Amino acid sequence: MPVYSYRCATCGLQFDRQQKFSDQALTRCPECGKKSLHKVYTPVGIVFKGSGFYATDHHSPSGNLKKPSKDGTDEKKETSEAKETTPEKKAEKVEKAEKAE
Repeated sequence: MPVYSYRCATCGLQFDRQQKFSDQALTRCPECGKKSLHKVYTPVGIVFKGSGFYATDHHSPSGNLKKPSKDGTDEKKETSEAKETTPEKKAEKVEKAEKAE
C-alpha cells in the first residue's frame, strides 16, 4: 500500500498515512478538525545504475544538444566531443601534425 503525505492549510500539520489506492483522500485535519487537508506531492528521484544504462541514453541520436535560439527556432549546439570527432576535424589535426614534423 502506498504512503501519502498530507498537510493542513489551516494549522500547518503535516503527516503521512498509509492508504489503499481505492481509499478516499483525507479532507479533515486530525489536529484542528477543519476541512483544509490536502495531499502533498513530492518528486521522486530515479537513478539508473548498472551496466545496462549509459550516460548518453538521454541525448539526441547525433550527440548534439538542441538549444532554442532567440528567434524561437532550434539551433544545434555541438559538444566539444562532437566537434573533435568529425572527419574534417580529424583531417585538420593530421595535417597540422604532419606540418609540425
